[in-house]
Amino acid sequence: MEEIIRINNLSFSYPDGRKVLENIFLSVQRNETIGLIGPNGAGKSTLLLHLNGILRTSAAVQVLGKEINKNNLRWIRARVGLVFQNPDDQLFSPTVFDDVAFGPINMGYSRTEVFQAVKHALKEVGMEEFEQRSPHHLSLGEKKRIAIATVLSMNPEILVFDEPTSNLDPRGRWSLIRLFQKLSATKVIATHDLELVQALCQRTIILNHGQIVADDTTTKILSDMQLLKNNGLAFEEIP
Repeated sequence: MEEIIRINNLSFSYPDGRKVLENIFLSVQRNETIGLIGPNGAGKSTLLLHLNGILRTSAAVQVLGKEINKNNLRWIRARVGLVFQNPDDQLFSPTVFDDVAFGPINMGYSRTEVFQAVKHALKEVGMEEFEQRSPHHLSLGEKKRIAIATVLSMNPEILVFDEPTSNLDPRGRWSLIRLFQKLSATKVIATHDLELVQALCQRTIILNHGQIVADDTTTKILSDMQLLKNNGLAFEEIP
């Protein structure tokens, strides 16, 4: 298999001195779908922000064999699409078309290529008729789909999702899970939604206190109830 992401001894602290990640080693192969789970404050979102260079720590992260640095940041972000937990952090234009076209325009696509990219991305997420709608007037589930389209429009090889099903009702959750099943890119999904992990991910990583404490098949991880309890992912029994 082809290695598409390599993280080599990544540690990270915020300016206030709070250490969030410590000695992270990770290899992701092309076409894997990986679940990244752990309690609040484990460092999941911080780790995701390193995958497309929003946060950068020396040469600890490589994507497609390239170190993430200021010289190749544009190249990296065309290949790693990051979808934030809150779609309002990703949608800022007056129309859906403008939001989905933003990436291709900034990548230097021609006018024809921009229109084709937007059309294809919206079709992928089932939102073809929404081009002229205001994203701010959409439902949460619709906004999440448009946020995904904003990264699909650049045809990335890697898709990174931060809590994609948070605050959705059951119908919206499963609709999004079915959408993810159709996406062919390599996927890294940080989530508390263990049903999503079970449905989508062949491999699951548990992150806690900034460290990887388990990395195995999803079947083994989710069947180890004590491991889940120890890492705040299952309820302790009430006496």
